[in-house]
Formats: sequence, C-alpha cells, structure tokens
Amino acid sequence: MEISELLEAYKNGSSDLQETLLRIKEQGIEDLGFAKIDTNRVARTGIPEVIYSSGKTEKQIRQIAERMYKSGIDILATRASEKIFQNVKEVVPGAKFNELGKTIVYQHQKKEITPDYIAIVAAGTSDLPVAEEAAETAIFLGNKVERIYDVGVAGIHRLFSKIDLIRGAKVIVVIAGMEGALASVIGGLVAKPVVAVPTSVGYGASFGGVTALLAMLNSCAPGISVVNIDNGFGAACQASLINHLK
Repeated sequence: MEISELLEAYKNGSSDLQETLLRIKEQGIEDLGFAKIDTNRVARTGIPEVIYSSGKTEKQIRQIAERMYKSGIDILATRASEKIFQNVKEVVPGAKFNELGKTIVYQHQKKEITPDYIAIVAAGTSDLPVAEEAAETAIFLGNKVERIYDVGVAGIHRLFSKIDLIRGAKVIVVIAGMEGALASVIGGLVAKPVVAVPTSVGYGASFGGVTALLAMLNSCAPGISVVNIDNGFGAACQASLINHLK
C-alpha cells in the first residue's frame, strides 16, 4: 500500500494513528528476520536491491529470492553457484543462470532498454567472469550492451578493429588484470567516460589484482574512474547511472 493510501485511511478513520505510523515505518522493507529487503532502493538510487550470494547460505538466498518473487520485485543475484541456482529455480520459475558470470536473473516484465549502449571491454578470456557479471548487471538495469572481448594490449591490433564500436558507446567499462594497461589505452582513445575494473587475474607480482588497481588509479589518461578488484557489478551500476542520464 502506498503512503498516500495509508494517510487517506487514517483521514477517513479506517486506521488509527499508531497503526498508520507503524505501517508507514514498514514501507520499503520486506523483513525476513535474518535479512531486510530494501524495496524502495530503486526509487531512491536508481539501483534496486541485489542479492550478493557470497557468505549467505543456500537457504537464506532461496528465502530472499522467494520473497522478492512473490512481492513482484525483480531479482539479480551475484556470485552465485549452480547449486544456489537450482535452489532458487524451485521457488522462482523462469530464473536464468549465467554460469560464467555467476549471476541469477529474473524479471517480471521486460525493461525498456536504453537507445545508448554500454561497451563492456575485456582484456583477456580469463577476465570474462568479471565481464559477464558486468554485462548481466547492465542488462538487468535496462541498458543495451555491446560485449567486446579478448582485446588486451598483448595483441593491440585486436582492439583497433573494434575501436569504432567502443567509441560509439555512451560509457565504457574496461576490465583487465595483469598490469591493467587496457584502461589507460582506451582512455587515451575515446571521448567517453571509462569505468575501469581491475581483475585478480595474473601471476604472483599482480598481487591478486592490486597491481592492476594501482595502475588504473595512476593512469595518465583523463576521464577514468576505478572500482574495486573484480567488481563487475559495481562498474555496471556506475555505467548504468551514466547511461540513463538525459
């Protein structure tokens, strides 16, 4: 029930003051005891409540997904496993699993897709799990997405064959591990905002993505913002907010 309806009920006497105040307080929360689903987040921030699966039990994720499904809330779960998906699918018919990106998605209705697109650019095949998390998140948020994969600096000619497609995007998400150089290269070639994602891909001196993170933070190319290591979800959220600007 909307707040306006609650206030109208109080006005016409069908609800007393204490009941009305309690129900207003409960607006925007689906309380499961162990979790409180923020149903108003999308209205406040443009990004809906999302299930981060890591650290949660299969039972908890199943219960959260079931409540969201029954409440008419679209579902995106990140860092999910096949086993988690099988649990969710039992209570959310029609849920879809991206095995590479480890995402579960269910939408009650198709969203209107933006005319402008987000380019998801990945340096190497090993970076694809993060790239697919970003792509699935961006699509879930109502964005047109172009995937441009395996165009890292070790074979820079592969990038130039896709440069027009990259330049045509409203915002570009660049995903790279190792030394993280791809973000700087693209940042120096485009007149669009670049969201850089360092990945944990690389040998010992990559320090689990810290080398790529520091390289991206220290990029000489202007217009680059950087999210946390392996955070394809966060990059897609930032890119979606930019892509939806009028």
